Amino acid sequence: MSEHFDFVVVGGGSAGAIIAARLTEDAGCRVALIEAGERPPAAELLPAACPTLQLNPETDWMYTADPGHCGLALAEQRMMMPRGKMLGGSSGINYMAYVRGHPGDFDAWSQGGATGWSYQEVLPYFKKSEGLEPSDEITVDAAAHNTDGPVGVSVRSPTLIGALEFVEAAQAAGIPKGDYNGRDRGGATGVVSLFQTTTRKGKRSSTYRAFLEGETEQRVNLTIITGAQATRVLLDGASGQSVATGVEYRTADGQLHSVFADKEVVVSGGAIGSPHLLLVSGIGPRAELEKTGVPCRVDSPHVGKHLKDHLHVALFFPAPGCGLPMAEVGMSLGPDALRAPAGPLPADPQDDADMSDDLKALKQEAERRFNEWATEGRGLISSSLYDASAWFSTGLGDHHTHDAQMAVLACGYNSELWSTCFRINPDEYFDDAAKRLAADAESVVILANPVQPHSEGEIVLESADAGDHPDIRMNYFDDPHDMRVMLAIQRRALDVVAHWPSHRTLGSLLVPPFLARKHDHTEGDVPSDALLEDMARHYSFTVYHPTSTCRIGSVVDPELKVMGVDKLRVADASVMPNVVSGNTNAASMMIGEKAAEMLAVEYGLQIAEFVGVRAARPASSETRSEMAS
Repeated sequence: MSEHFDFVVVGGGSAGAIIAARLTEDAGCRVALIEAGERPPAAELLPAACPTLQLNPETDWMYTADPGHCGLALAEQRMMMPRGKMLGGSSGINYMAYVRGHPGDFDAWSQGGATGWSYQEVLPYFKKSEGLEPSDEITVDAAAHNTDGPVGVSVRSPTLIGALEFVEAAQAAGIPKGDYNGRDRGGATGVVSLFQTTTRKGKRSSTYRAFLEGETEQRVNLTIITGAQATRVLLDGASGQSVATGVEYRTADGQLHSVFADKEVVVSGGAIGSPHLLLVSGIGPRAELEKTGVPCRVDSPHVGKHLKDHLHVALFFPAPGCGLPMAEVGMSLGPDALRAPAGPLPADPQDDADMSDDLKALKQEAERRFNEWATEGRGLISSSLYDASAWFSTGLGDHHTHDAQMAVLACGYNSELWSTCFRINPDEYFDDAAKRLAADAESVVILANPVQPHSEGEIVLESADAGDHPDIRMNYFDDPHDMRVMLAIQRRALDVVAHWPSHRTLGSLLVPPFLARKHDHTEGDVPSDALLEDMARHYSFTVYHPTSTCRIGSVVDPELKVMGVDKLRVADASVMPNVVSGNTNAASMMIGEKAAEMLAVEYGLQIAEFVGVRAARPASSETRSEMAS
């Protein structure tokens, strides 16, 4: 295959799907979208099934990473690093929290040299994508939202007791309820809320579902090439004066093909995939490239550097009457989830006629629950069970934003999820894993999460072959500041639990037995700082938010153009000058919207709507407070 298009977009994920969809609103604009995965499976629509999409090579890149100064008790001391490998990308496997970040995050970007990326300038692009379904369960700053955009944003139905009581406990501990996506996310005291999630009528609203599925993917001016891993950006010109002309990719049968871009190549492979593709194309630190046999076309020392990510510690509490048992989740997933060998129903549905009356009733209830979700979007499986969160400042620095987040999982999960997705051995973590993670156990997990890490990791080539995963070095806790913040958030999480509604009593923090022995900790004791630090060193794991590996000012300019290469841009989480203070998918979609409009303006394309506010001056924090009031 050797075809010419106006634009070639690499990666059909959170940003790339949006760019391809928006550019092809102009019927005269020809776009090729290259995606290594395929269209998402049916399970992608099911919010509670998100863990099953991880560690599945059909939908996940299957990366693991060197965690650096933590991960001591994880399997092989490797950190899981799930990344979506399908149309929709990580918006199809994430836990669907729709979080934009603090307004101060974007103002800091702008003040640091990312012209055009202040809060006032990016807000229209957040709103352009959003289709918020109003809910009485949350506070909403209406002027900061849009109800007509393609991405469904909603609150799960019905709400879960554990999430509601977490919000109540946080309020009692001094964190006010509010709209964390509003124009003013509050001062140091922060804000707490049920999550706004990328769902519509109880089903996931990934960028594939919102932007590509249906009419868009049928456009004659959009060519979607799936099952195609980009192997390099094709470059012309002498070293130091390179021009991107197209993309080479490899199909599942091992064949190499090329597509050519008459206007530009846009790389949207994410914070791991984008720097990896630039590196194998010869754009990166000269010494590193030459070490792996890649000829250096553009010596760009920051490609793959400055990797930022969020890291959290899971604090596990028995929660009778509050936590959601996995048995209830399993039943809500329908009869197939209850079949042998893991469940009570026969492995072969043809044997159902011989079941006892009790099992027939169980199957009937499972069918009812699943059908309720499928037809009405209601039920236990209408969210990832990651349903509420709080943001606040620890007072330890980063005063332009919130440096702390804590969230609640309203369910303690099961042994399989702990051992596979978290890479934690349940028999080492729990005093009695069979009891703590039993199908009828009721628990909640509070996630303590610093969201302005100072430590930086890197993406480094392992070989010149794009098919080989890069070496992902997270380098968590390299800066001692991050551990100080982590300890402060763990303390605040314990304080929130101490303020749990008075009609409910949560059990004591569950401490892994070997750490309890090491620190002479008895159940019910107030944990020492040394114990909490050991918890973080052994059992922290990623929140799946890698960013900043092709950041604005180091690899790309504020227009997202790769410095040193003409006709090449990067548009995804990798361009963030710094990670936002919260879950990153909403900001990745915003980057896709803004990139599409930049391209449309530069090349005179007629997309359906322009929302840019380039001429507007960034609002000060005082102005935003006045706006929000």
